[in-house]
Amino acid sequence: MMKKIALVLLVGAVIFTGCSSSKTVTRVDSDSQIDLSGRWNDTDSRLVAEEMVRDGLSRVWVTDFVEENGKKPTVIVGIIRNKTSEHISTETFTNDIEREFINSGKVRVVQGGEEREELRKERADQQEFASAATTKRWGMERGADFILQGTVSSVTDSNDKQSLVFYQTDLELTHLETNEKVWIGSKKIKKVIN
Repeated sequence: MMKKIALVLLVGAVIFTGCSSSKTVTRVDSDSQIDLSGRWNDTDSRLVAEEMVRDGLSRVWVTDFVEENGKKPTVIVGIIRNKTSEHISTETFTNDIEREFINSGKVRVVQGGEEREELRKERADQQEFASAATTKRWGMERGADFILQGTVSSVTDSNDKQSLVFYQTDLELTHLETNEKVWIGSKKIKKVIN
């Protein structure tokens, strides 16, 4: 009986030891550039958003708008479509773009999509349940002057030893009242995977 118990404990210890030593996790700076698979990742999202917003805001449409209207333009980030064969979190990319716009101080950014609907639902709830002194009024939303839309596309080429992934991000900024495109930007990334 004692031999059976010792054998069960020994087998359990071997299984536990084998399972627990196979992985280690190391925390790294969130701005570190780490490519494990060669696919679109957080670094690509951040760098593309930074570069494209910087380029877009350096163009004449911003100063033209301020001169004509005496105020900063208001931008809404619309749909960024993923036309690649991989899963890309366009929500993360959209958040990176919005952060860059806001942090620039050159434009205002208004909420869009599902988040805007959540805000409107909250405002509707306040009409019924909040005190009159704290209820937020309807019809006070800031309307966007421009909408940013775009796509992320990719092309993959490979042989037995390596593959190449080419990403192209295209963004367009359009005046909402006139439908005039005021800026078109494109950013390309090429990755070789061995």
